[in-house]
Amino acid sequence: MALATRTQRTHPRGTDRKPSPQPSFWGSTVGKKTVMAVSGLILLGYLVAHVMGNLKVFFGPDEFNAYGRWLRTMGDPVLHHEWALWIVRAVLLTAVVAHGVSAYQLSRRGLKARPAAYAHKRRRASYATRTMRWGGVIIALFVVWHLLDLTTLTVNPNAEPGHPYENVVATFSTWYGNVVYIVAMLAVGLHVRHGFWAAAQTLGVGSARRDRALKATANTLALALTAGFVAVPVAVMTGVVS
Repeated sequence: MALATRTQRTHPRGTDRKPSPQPSFWGSTVGKKTVMAVSGLILLGYLVAHVMGNLKVFFGPDEFNAYGRWLRTMGDPVLHHEWALWIVRAVLLTAVVAHGVSAYQLSRRGLKARPAAYAHKRRRASYATRTMRWGGVIIALFVVWHLLDLTTLTVNPNAEPGHPYENVVATFSTWYGNVVYIVAMLAVGLHVRHGFWAAAQTLGVGSARRDRALKATANTLALALTAGFVAVPVAVMTGVVS
């Protein structure tokens, strides 16, 4: 009887434990990766549109300045002046914050899950991780500088409000303007190259059969964007755009 009583007292104690609550979508690793993938694709779409707009500089000041004016009037007459532009900015800011926060939290979560360093680091994974992390930091710093340079015109030495073509030429007429921009665009290219493929895997698009096509698409996008963005400062430096 004593043995039976002891068994009845101790056995249920291990089976009556309440299951741990399931994490929310944002609280889960899958959720954070999904947020990072979707926000990254939104930013990629913006980069494609942005580089297409930048290349209008090759058609001369009239067309490029007209493009700058159109950005402030798009949506007219349904939307008031600059409303559409501010909507785009709000979407981009939300995507940037979501992308950065999810990337940071995933990085911290990975470090906590692996408190002891590997004896032999995997070079490929380590390289990709470092590239994405430092590339993201470089891009974030560049965005701040870029806004101060060509949006608020705070750091542009020869800024002319309302004349985007002339402001672009002024920026890339300085050695530091070219260095900052080209380094940042190389970081963008590397970020897109790895990020596009990673986003495809997260969203379930990737597979063993599609890997080659996805990697080729990522490489093509990264190369096209880098070349398109870098073409502008190179054209100013060589006098093609002046």
